[in-house]
Amino acid sequence: MDKLARVDVSWTLFLDRDGVINERIFGGYILDYKDFRFSEGLLENAHSIFSRFCRVIVVTNQQCVAKGLLSKEELDRLHDEMNFDFQKAGAKVDRVYAALERKGEPPFMRKPHTRMAELAQNDFPEIDFSKSIMVGDTDGDLQFGKNLGMKTVLIRSAEKTTIEADLMLNRLSDLIDFI
Repeated sequence: MDKLARVDVSWTLFLDRDGVINERIFGGYILDYKDFRFSEGLLENAHSIFSRFCRVIVVTNQQCVAKGLLSKEELDRLHDEMNFDFQKAGAKVDRVYAALERKGEPPFMRKPHTRMAELAQNDFPEIDFSKSIMVGDTDGDLQFGKNLGMKTVLIRSAEKTTIEADLMLNRLSDLIDFI
């Protein structure tokens, strides 16, 4: 298969969390880092993948906060621990943006709304969405990327999707072969 894109250090990688970075719990939430399992091969390949990009941004819908299952502070600690494990693997996530509201409720940060990407571009003005890749496992992730003119990568899972991605993979660690 051809390359997805000729990526260089001017590109940005946007990643969904559950189902992309870590194993997704269908019908549930990761409420404690002890339940967080990195996707197969990701930590071993994160440096090789992430170092090809100027920025690596995580955009994640986490309505478990609005549901009262986890506080924002607990979610931030979970992401800090995830980032610490990435750092130990020689990889860097520049920022994690989390939509905390329930589906369909304001402030409409949840993907496929583009607000998390707009916040990222505000924080990192060098981000060019036409030189960005969005990796996700749901239609909302793919639509988010398409709404912004990004290349899109679908990580296959039990989730049924209807939106066509530019590339489909079994796991994020396989992306290295296509950039």
